[in-house]
Formats: sequence, C-alpha cells, structure tokens
Amino acid sequence: MTLNKIQDQIIEEFAVFSDWMERYEYLIELGRSLPPFDETHKTPEYLIEGCQSRVWLYPAYEDGVITFTAESDALITRGIVALLIRVFSGHTPDEILGADIYFIEKIGLRENLSPTRSNGLLAMMKQMRLYALAYKSKQER
Repeated sequence: MTLNKIQDQIIEEFAVFSDWMERYEYLIELGRSLPPFDETHKTPEYLIEGCQSRVWLYPAYEDGVITFTAESDALITRGIVALLIRVFSGHTPDEILGADIYFIEKIGLRENLSPTRSNGLLAMMKQMRLYALAYKSKQER
C-alpha cells in the first residue's frame, strides 16, 4: 500500500471522532497496539533526541525496505510513533524521503499537541528520514 493511501486511511479513521478527547483516546489505543520492543534496542543509539518523553526507534532494512519498531514511556507519544510507523514502515528509502506527510495537518494533530510534543513529532519524523537517507546511501555504494 502506498504512503498516501495509508495517510488517507488514517485521516478517515480520525474523522469519525467528534472531539480531541476521543482522538487522544484513540492515539493511546494505537500506542498500546505497538508490538513489543526488543529491550536490547533500548540504548542511547536508538533514543530520539528532541522528544520530551523517551522514545526509542529501531530501523531494520531488508529486501530494500525499512521496517521500524519503537517504544516510548508516554502513552500519547506511543500513539504518535505508532502512526508514523504505520505510514513509513515497509517502504523504500526513496519512498520515505520523497513522501509528502500531510495526515498530521489533516487530522489536526500538530495544532492539538503541546509545543514539546509537537517538537517530538518532528524529531521522530526527522529520525525516520535520516535512517532512510543512511540506507539509501548504503544502497548507492
């Protein structure tokens, strides 16, 4: 499934909620659905800088696509990273680097996050793209 189709699905899912309390509850539910994170990856190497809460993001690169797993010590942040994983995982470095990430604005996420959470969201997206850039450069060698 394309990045845009995944984003469109997320927009549709969030459209059913009438207020942001319901959307926060849904984010928390998404965070709880994250698969277990390998404790051996809870190292400074995979800790995202710029997040108020602690977020570990681990990339795996196989057969030309990147798969992300993540863990956070904050429920809403877990939900946010779950959305980003859903969008970016299973795609090539080029797809990730070329993606127009519009679902965040369309569901009103950025405007309903505190400034520190919004910075964390940007830091998570930046780190995912940096991993994609690193894997792309390895491909080109």
